[in-house]
Amino acid sequence: MNSKINMKYRPSSKIGLGGVAIGNGFAEHKDQDCLAVMEAAWAAGVRYFDTSPWYGLGISEHRMGMFLKDKARDQFDLSTKVGRILEPHEDFKKEELMWKGKMNFTYRYDYTAEGTRKSVEDSLQRMGLSSIDMVFIHDLSEDNPDLGKNWEHYFEIARTGAMPELIKMREEGIIKGWGLGVNTIEPIIKTMEVSDPDIFLSACQYSLIKHENDLHQVFPEAAKNGISIVVGAPLCAGFLAGQDRYLYNGDFPAGVKEKLAALTTIAEEHDVDLRTAALQFAAAPDVVSAVIPGASSADQVEANTSSFHINIPGEFWDKLKREKLIDENAPTPKKK
Repeated sequence: MNSKINMKYRPSSKIGLGGVAIGNGFAEHKDQDCLAVMEAAWAAGVRYFDTSPWYGLGISEHRMGMFLKDKARDQFDLSTKVGRILEPHEDFKKEELMWKGKMNFTYRYDYTAEGTRKSVEDSLQRMGLSSIDMVFIHDLSEDNPDLGKNWEHYFEIARTGAMPELIKMREEGIIKGWGLGVNTIEPIIKTMEVSDPDIFLSACQYSLIKHENDLHQVFPEAAKNGISIVVGAPLCAGFLAGQDRYLYNGDFPAGVKEKLAALTTIAEEHDVDLRTAALQFAAAPDVVSAVIPGASSADQVEANTSSFHINIPGEFWDKLKREKLIDENAPTPKKK
């Protein structure tokens, strides 16, 4: 790859913490337990935190801010999202949402310039912080059930609204970088064609289970343009760490359980923890600037952060390639 990856803003560390679980994703958690997760992450050296107004409809941002507000602002990197505006709504419910517990906000989509600036200002207020490093335009993709095949209409609104506004905010020094936070590759490729992004959060697209599209279509173009990638859902929402779920919609696509079984067998043969291998695999490409697994307990975050510092034998990766479980051109971790 032609690597111009240091031209644009990147998080200072490859090890980050994603904010889905802290926003009551999949299960309800108490404030004190989420603060314990943040404390454990900080103690383990994590200095990049990713959140969103969408995660728990404000709950994740609020909880992250409760912890981060007392830290020196130049000691950590922070990203959040735009695209949805939260509006007060006592005891809001929507059955298909993955957020558990009591929510006091509903949401509406707004990818305009005005909506984008309002969203950033609202996030700063929720978190009690003075600045945000990276802003991702969120879920601007066909897999978002609220948008579906109409996503390109919203993309056009963002192209003329959110994107130039984020460039303006970058020039004003309010943010340091921007991009998209999406679960598919098409919007990322399209944004590189029409605007000047710095960094993308590519979720659900680069893991031991699925990585070919990012590897062959997104990564080369990103590197060519000096853009880096944050890998979201490196464990497929827990699937590669023993959870009986795959990503976020409750479905198990054809072949994923069989692939997990094959990966597990080879991991056991080489005495490798599969979760550790999955996290290191996601972090291996030079174009990847951070990997942001989530965690709902201090033990989980400690296990995840320690996984980045474990040596995995090269024979393990060689066998995965021979068995065609990972792409032959996929970067693998260097020995520490």
